[in-house]
Amino acid sequence: MPEDEAQYTPPDSLLQVIDNLARFHREHEKYYSQAPLRQAAELQARSRALKSLADRWSDVEAGEQTSAIAFAGTEDLNAPGLVAESGILFMEGEDEPAELRRLKREVGMIAEDTEQGGAWLAEAMEQAWGIAGSLAAYPALADLLGERHRIIANDWQSAGLQTLVARLLRRALDLLARVDFSPAALRADLRGERKAPSYLYSASELFDRAADLMAESATLVHENERRWRTFRTRVRELQSE
Repeated sequence: MPEDEAQYTPPDSLLQVIDNLARFHREHEKYYSQAPLRQAAELQARSRALKSLADRWSDVEAGEQTSAIAFAGTEDLNAPGLVAESGILFMEGEDEPAELRRLKREVGMIAEDTEQGGAWLAEAMEQAWGIAGSLAAYPALADLLGERHRIIANDWQSAGLQTLVARLLRRALDLLARVDFSPAALRADLRGERKAPSYLYSASELFDRAADLMAESATLVHENERRWRTFRTRVRELQSE
């Protein structure tokens, strides 16, 4: 290869690295352009469950224990249609429904996973930014540097959104922790200040915002698909030359 052409085009070893990154990170992002959408839908379902309970507890009059059987459903605390949709069932003589405990546990796991994913992605983009800057030395890639940096910018923004999602979910769990979900405590609240519905509405709103940001994160990553394809096509052309 002539010396001037060698200076124009990245060396084969660098092209191989670039091609590897473009290929595997494109595949990785195909997953992360979809997975957050599924999580967002699940989070919205949890939010609807909280709103249904809050709606019910905002209006219903507190009852008394209607059955000596511990596993009988509470007529006043259960929201219409919610048991079949979410499994959340308040029972006489029982404590907080197992389904609510599971809901909070699963949201906590999402927060943990999302925070870790955001931290990893931010660190990866820090390194990718430096590598992309070094490609400016090769005119053969000059017209694609905007595409490559846009990929990094989108992923970096996605990382920030993931970190914020984790914060929102943890704060929502803090609010839910303020509510005693045992039937006796809930009935006492309904006869008094009715604080429980307010905490549930606020927690559900944080769930909703987190779900919106999850969808936005997926959109940013999905936007990279054509850019990855364009960038890798050029790299493979240079390899073939």
